[in-house]
Amino acid sequence: MALTPFERFSTRARFVVSQGARVGWYGTQSILASRMVDRIGRSLPEEERRTARTERPVPSRAELFADVRNLLLRDMRNVEAGLYPMPRDERGGIAGALRRSRAYFDDLPEVVRRRHTHSYGEVGKLPSEPTRPDYYLQNFHFQSDGWMSEHSARLYDTQVETLFLGAAAAMRRQALVPIAGELARRDQRRMGYIDLGCGTGSFLRTVNQAFPRLATVGVDLSEAYAAHTRDAVGSRPRTGAVVAAGETLPFADRGIDIATAIYLFHELPPEVRTTVARELARAVRPKGLVVIVDSLQFGDRPDFDGLLEIFPQLFHEPYYRGYLVADLNETFEEAGFAVEDSFTAFLSKVTVLRRKSSRVTKKS
Repeated sequence: MALTPFERFSTRARFVVSQGARVGWYGTQSILASRMVDRIGRSLPEEERRTARTERPVPSRAELFADVRNLLLRDMRNVEAGLYPMPRDERGGIAGALRRSRAYFDDLPEVVRRRHTHSYGEVGKLPSEPTRPDYYLQNFHFQSDGWMSEHSARLYDTQVETLFLGAAAAMRRQALVPIAGELARRDQRRMGYIDLGCGTGSFLRTVNQAFPRLATVGVDLSEAYAAHTRDAVGSRPRTGAVVAAGETLPFADRGIDIATAIYLFHELPPEVRTTVARELARAVRPKGLVVIVDSLQFGDRPDFDGLLEIFPQLFHEPYYRGYLVADLNETFEEAGFAVEDSFTAFLSKVTVLRRKSSRVTKKS
């Protein structure tokens, strides 16, 4: 049902105030963090300094903020159209945001130290831990403890939002659009959804808010992050989180109706991307929906290509360079999916996939 003029005005006012404050908060932290990183870098001996280089075009900060504005306008129109509710991104109010900000800045000097010394090998298997794949046991982004600790999980959302100028949640929300279209024709109570690589549960919580009758499960390889997911979704029935690898999902064949993977595939080795795509094809029912939100790749937005090239130089992303030129559409098509749609959202790309009725294998 269309909004009345007053309802539209009220919706826009609430959206602008909340999301404008959010971008201001994280954008300011981004500027302060950049200055802090530069200051620490200048204090190091010249031979230890690591600088990022590219000959490709790099957008200015003003251009990035302009693109954030365009993303938020799209986000607001989606809310007005009733595709999902008004965003409720921050947990714990102002006090929670301040605590997370302080923890982020306290940890930042260690991140910079790792960047300049290229300290990658700080995460390893412990005797008390389940077996995890070697590619996972790295301190991605130079973050403390990699994915393996409560400390890392507490920092993660602030790290990501600061990196993306407060637009990370809005980019993730674009995955709700095809999900809303899918559920408009279906009974949510009979549908099963998984978020693969759910991290701290931020997107799973958003899905629960938008589609409250949907049965949802987050899947992550980190027990610490899965615990954060359980805390994020609270006591809502028919939701939760499991610790598992994308290569071996703990779900029956054709048991999933909808799956998402948010910022997962750029952190997987090439052969693992293929394995995860095939495992999704096993677990997702015929004609089921899969939505991928991940980094832009080279050529998606040529004016941003330099930024993509710089990113793995500034943040430990061991598989990102290969991801930038990988043909993920081909990977999923060979696994048994058809690409229904693909569109960009600021620094992200959303790919909408449909499970084919029968498995398609590559001809030799």
